[in-house]
Amino acid sequence: MKKTALIILLILTACSSIPKEKGRIEVYFCPSDDCEEILIQNILNSKEVKCAFYDLNLENLSYALKNHEVLVFEKNYDGFGTRVKSKGLMHNKFCIFDRTSIVTGSFNPTFNGNFKNNNNLIIIESTTLANNYLEEFEELKKDYNKKTKNTRIFFNNFRIENYFCPEDDCQKKVLEELMKGNESVYFMTFSFTDKEIAKLLVEKSKIIKVEGIMEKKRINMKYNVFKFLNDSGVNVLPDNNPRTMHHKVFIINNRTVIVGSYNPTKSANERNDENILIIHDKNVADKFIEEFYKIRNY
Repeated sequence: MKKTALIILLILTACSSIPKEKGRIEVYFCPSDDCEEILIQNILNSKEVKCAFYDLNLENLSYALKNHEVLVFEKNYDGFGTRVKSKGLMHNKFCIFDRTSIVTGSFNPTFNGNFKNNNNLIIIESTTLANNYLEEFEELKKDYNKKTKNTRIFFNNFRIENYFCPEDDCQKKVLEELMKGNESVYFMTFSFTDKEIAKLLVEKSKIIKVEGIMEKKRINMKYNVFKFLNDSGVNVLPDNNPRTMHHKVFIINNRTVIVGSYNPTKSANERNDENILIIHDKNVADKFIEEFYKIRNY
């Protein structure tokens, strides 16, 4: 009895230390939604904005950001932003607004990213997440990595987890969530070469519903797991977008979404600068499932 009571006390203590917040959470899908305009409106409504983008070539967005701090990895149309170094790719796509909210997802703010490719954009009003992303922003400027302190929050009565690669081992976090799959797993991936994640999806497909969509221009590339998944009986299809299906999403049990800049690849986990959110909320999951079927049924 004493041991059980101690375990309960430890769990309660751990839960009490997790930040609790309430605020807005918004989910958008480009090109159906105008992600550039959504970003611009959030920038115009903020006094301080800090952004880190893998790529940026939207002129109106760049103009809205002209008095703010922007980090970029790829060269852009006007040399806008501060170029950063990275052992791999600085592959993030995030902004912090007034240290109180963040935007992240798969959306590169480029012409194709906004008007042609399938992307997602998530805005969350959370000072805890904003602090996490601010710390990552400063790390990117100075080219170093350290583990994230506040990786979990209770937000609007559901949990959100936040991690950055390579320091937080994103592969491990994805595997841990997929292991919990006991009803279904859906995934939409631009680039997928991680054999460990693929093997787990194969095992899960033997007992639960597993369906996937992968970017068709990548499926025949070296190390891509499309053929392995198909040959192993997983229901995975190439997308039908003539441009690019750029999502990096897993939806587990119709109530948990893994989303961000992280493609399930070795480089994304070990070399690139990436970020993920794990959102445990059915309403958010429903929106991503709707996007999944919309792309599948093109």
